[in-house]
Amino acid sequence: MRQLDQHASSARKPGGFSSGDLKEIRNVIRKKYAEVSVSADGKFQYPIGRDGAIALGYDPAIMQKAGPRLLESFCGVGNPFSLGEIRPGDVVLDFGCGGGFDLFVAGSLVGESGRACGIDLTEEMAKRAKDNLAGADITNIEIRKVDSENVPYADHTFDVVISNGVINLSPDKSACFSEIYRALKPGGRIQFADVVLESKLPADLSGSLEAWSQ
Repeated sequence: MRQLDQHASSARKPGGFSSGDLKEIRNVIRKKYAEVSVSADGKFQYPIGRDGAIALGYDPAIMQKAGPRLLESFCGVGNPFSLGEIRPGDVVLDFGCGGGFDLFVAGSLVGESGRACGIDLTEEMAKRAKDNLAGADITNIEIRKVDSENVPYADHTFDVVISNGVINLSPDKSACFSEIYRALKPGGRIQFADVVLESKLPADLSGSLEAWSQ
């Protein structure tokens, strides 16, 4: 198992990682999720797809409307829509939109007067989301591929930012939350589901590149 370079001479970023560390971590994440964009089978230790969405309490009516391709791509760890109401006319950002199911849900909730925007670190996953959503009867969605935690939208753009099992992947979580806060309108909110670390990881895991993509 490869280890992070703990002795790199380049400047350290927040969290103690060098620029090289951050690049390596993102490359490992991209590699895994490029594979997930083709098939998520066997990649996660929890229910995914339709079974996962049912277990997490997603609206059956929206699931039915989404269709099989969007549901096949779903590998979320929770249901961010259970944390607060998304209203017609809202502008929503999906931070790490994956195959596009949560983005579809958001687009359905905000209606024609709203907008749902998705960003993702993996080019193949962003393309899968675009392909999945191309056949959906919904036109208020856009997707952008990004290279880091930076949100490619102006200050105070979004009413709500959602995220589902993505922020834990970032090696620079301070940048994640700073960018999300910047992009939210005053009084806006973040609704996210994620994996939470309850105890300190062993050194062989905390220093593992592969562990970042889990």
